[in-house]
Amino acid sequence: MTVVEGGAGRAGGDGEREPDPSDSLRTFGAVVQALREHAGLSRLEFGARVRFSKHTVESVELGRRMPDVAFVERAEGALGNTGALRKAAKHLTRGEPGLAAWFRRWARLEKTAVSLYTYECRLVPGLLQSEAYARALFENHVPLLTDEQLEAQVTARLDRQKMLRTRPHVPFSFIVEEHVLRRRFDSAAKMRDLLDRVLEQTRPRNVKLQIVPLEAGLHPCLDGPVRLLETPEGRRLAYSEGQESGRLITDPKEVSLLHQRYDTLRSLALTPQESRGLLERLRGEL
Repeated sequence: MTVVEGGAGRAGGDGEREPDPSDSLRTFGAVVQALREHAGLSRLEFGARVRFSKHTVESVELGRRMPDVAFVERAEGALGNTGALRKAAKHLTRGEPGLAAWFRRWARLEKTAVSLYTYECRLVPGLLQSEAYARALFENHVPLLTDEQLEAQVTARLDRQKMLRTRPHVPFSFIVEEHVLRRRFDSAAKMRDLLDRVLEQTRPRNVKLQIVPLEAGLHPCLDGPVRLLETPEGRRLAYSEGQESGRLITDPKEVSLLHQRYDTLRSLALTPQESRGLLERLRGEL
């Protein structure tokens, strides 16, 4: 669930390496490699034909460099002029450093979704976290992040939270287990800061937070956290995440089932007004 943005580089000559290759770059590179091998060319031979070094060819094939127009056009000519590389190149995107590979597609869908629903039973949702809370999560990451990676991820997570302000007509719904908001992570002051942040982020009319109280007992969503969204075209999608993995769910029956579970959980959770009251009481206890 780590979230960071950015990335640059090009494949002309010995261009800069992409700091975090995107899925589209890796896919494009795999296609180039498959076509080259099908043509019976080594990287050195192919590089001579497209007038790029063997090193650059390797970097493109591994998704480590963004191919420029010259590379794409010359590769097309050397590999049969099928048009496949030209078409694929139109969909290339830069990598998003710090954004887990399995989360990238969902993050892009979030930006245009007409509704977003989130259920969390592990930690405070990223869109509601305080800076200190996000920093503590990244500081405890295994393996350890470099200082540069940590700062970039914290900055990007806070940037992502702007969605709640810049998209006032999009309904955001959060259902969070009470124990998540009770979990201590540092000093009382930082806990108060976290609860203040959650209260602030859920203040707008389009943002609703419901807390599942401890006494609610067992319920249908205990298999794990889930996110739901609707696209501008009216398509409903879901996303689930675990240890070092995530899954975009597109099957209508499975998505419908997750919506049913989410709706059931809404009836077990406190109302938004009651949830704010509980947050304020938790804050007062610190």
